[in-house]
Amino acid sequence: MPVFRFAISDKKESRQVEKDQTVCPIIGKKIGETFTADFLGLEGYVLKITGGSDKDGIPMRPDIDGAVKKSLILTKGIGFSGKLRGRKKKRKAKPREGIRKMKLVRGNTISADTMQVNCTIAQAGPKPLAEALPKAAKTEEKK
Repeated sequence: MPVFRFAISDKKESRQVEKDQTVCPIIGKKIGETFTADFLGLEGYVLKITGGSDKDGIPMRPDIDGAVKKSLILTKGIGFSGKLRGRKKKRKAKPREGIRKMKLVRGNTISADTMQVNCTIAQAGPKPLAEALPKAAKTEEKK
């Protein structure tokens, strides 16, 4: 079954939660919208969608409508940093002006192809985030 991975962050820390897509009522929501996080086990929390990526790692952009993939010429921003990589000379990496690149990005609507959903806390619940979502226990290393 496909799952959503929610990356929930506040100003101090971030946590990740994985839920089955059939349980999550967020398909069809867009970047910038809010939803209640009761189905994630966060009673009283309201989360705001800030971004995400699909199953192939393609980032979502808020300026593209729908759940489509599009190729855009980007200079900077979500999906492209605008810096050259692999410079031959070892000197300070300085971004060059006028670099543009054709990149594949996804629209701002969450669909069944979306894998990760990035969220921030719009309204906190009664419990702090660390108490409501404890970190997973570390597994012992094999000897």
